[in-house]
Amino acid sequence: MSLQDTAAEVWFLTGSQGLYGPQTLEQVADQSREIAARLADSADIPVRIVWKPVLTSSAEILTVVREANADPAVVGVIAWMHTFSPAKMWIAGLDALREPLLHLHTQSNVELPWAEIDMDFMNLNQAAHGDREFGYMQTRLGVARKTVAGHVVDPRVTTRIGAWARAAIGYAAMRSLKLARFGDNMREVGVTEGDKVEAQLRFGVSVNSYGVNDLVDAVDAVSDAAIEKLVAEYDDLYTVVDAMGPDGARRDSLRYAARIEIGLREFLTNGGFKAFTTNFEDLGGLRQLPGLAVQRLMADGYGFGGEGDWKTSVLVHTLKAMSAGKPGGTSFMEDYTYDLTPGRERTLGAHMLEVCPSIAAGTPSCEIHPLGIGGREDPVRLVFDAEPGPAIVVGLMDLGDRFRLVANEIEVVPPAQPLPRLPVARAVWRPEPDLPTAAETWLMAGGPHHTALSRAVTTEELHDLAEMTGTELVVIDAGTTTRRFADELRWSQAYHRLARGF
Repeated sequence: MSLQDTAAEVWFLTGSQGLYGPQTLEQVADQSREIAARLADSADIPVRIVWKPVLTSSAEILTVVREANADPAVVGVIAWMHTFSPAKMWIAGLDALREPLLHLHTQSNVELPWAEIDMDFMNLNQAAHGDREFGYMQTRLGVARKTVAGHVVDPRVTTRIGAWARAAIGYAAMRSLKLARFGDNMREVGVTEGDKVEAQLRFGVSVNSYGVNDLVDAVDAVSDAAIEKLVAEYDDLYTVVDAMGPDGARRDSLRYAARIEIGLREFLTNGGFKAFTTNFEDLGGLRQLPGLAVQRLMADGYGFGGEGDWKTSVLVHTLKAMSAGKPGGTSFMEDYTYDLTPGRERTLGAHMLEVCPSIAAGTPSCEIHPLGIGGREDPVRLVFDAEPGPAIVVGLMDLGDRFRLVANEIEVVPPAQPLPRLPVARAVWRPEPDLPTAAETWLMAGGPHHTALSRAVTTEELHDLAEMTGTELVVIDAGTTTRRFADELRWSQAYHRLARGF
């Protein structure tokens, strides 16, 4: 089950003017519908494309923008100036727009019919300069947008539009997100703290704190019949170790893990929460630190952060919403330790228990092991290695005057050797451009130790999300050098402080 709203819409707006007469405007409408239909049929674009009648006046533009703002299904708008649409008529609408905007610079035909071009053709096919008028006004007003140029039959165009649409879905999920924080932040830890009021202003997310025993009440109320049904599901889906099998001595621990999952899921569902945090220093009446429950809820699209880390929980849910339906997966993650063998440096990422099985290679093993911290019973968890392939790790932190996203492009790789004594799910990766540079630049940026690892989200999608939210983004990739990155941080800091105003 995914938490994404599959009814998400993007409205397709076309600009023109009355100067050309009704016959030309009919052609504009026909060709605009055709472009919108091609986008709607593209497998690259994960939203419904809804065509709107051609706009030829300021009043029409403002009306349709207000309607888009008010429609909860709308996650963004695409605008195209088919002919020449004098951009002063767009001022009020662009100023009122609250949804993400993509400026599509395209035209009806792919190739020019050279021998047939006359002034009627030129009057009709004016996007080459109509969109420049529109681009000027967007820049003049300081409107955040993505600009994509090319014909919609080109996969490079639909892929980029699809990336923007996925970012718009993530932004919409973020703006409506409620997060339950069970307990407080891990004591004396800095990077997991943050300004929750500013987060609600910037992103729309509402972070709500609850005592752990509020959750315990829900856990204790779970029926035995519901527990047995879920335990049977565990037996079917995972390789359950003999100790927790039907006749195993630790079967009751698996039942309690199921009790936690059912109670936690019910608490989140009843409260409308799509993300949450826990803290091993504050477990109240829980007998186990939630492990298996957290992993399975993440697999269903919930955001999660450990030790009270609500920012990473927001990020995990947002990336999951953005990538719903794509192969790969997204998980809460933490850089734990390194292999520093020269020439084959690698990062080993894991967490105490809570790594999402959406990134697993093969069938996870359901196991029980001592934790060593938290002072509770041995917790149940899924153990697996992450599926190899290109991925990205992303962190979100609060710098006091703004939020910053830090992303590192990586390649998840198989472990160099088996890990028979490591009783947690894990991922091994080679960061771009190399581990020393990636680690140095991540530390220079102040990147957090908790991240979201995604094999389903691209850097372009993340960049589009940062533009929509007005959030600083710094990227560590194959072209990164420490000297250049230090300069980029200075330039970025200056820009965002100036953009914020005084």
